[in-house]
Amino acid sequence: MKIQLISCDAARPDKRAIAKLLEDIATGMDSSLAQELTNILVEGTSVDIEVSDKKSSSATRSLRKLSIDYELID
Repeated sequence: MKIQLISCDAARPDKRAIAKLLEDIATGMDSSLAQELTNILVEGTSVDIEVSDKKSSSATRSLRKLSIDYELID
């Protein structure tokens, strides 16, 4: 399943937590790529990630917890 991360609405986004989440939920994501995508997202540019179907419900819940707006892409 593809997810487009649109923006992070948190007043003070926790970049470390976001990067760790991306590394955990995204398919084929390493820590350096997760940090780079986190910086891009926090700066205001949307990011697309691929998530395994097994992790999709926990992934979306975790994204909401970190105040990240997302859209599911088919």
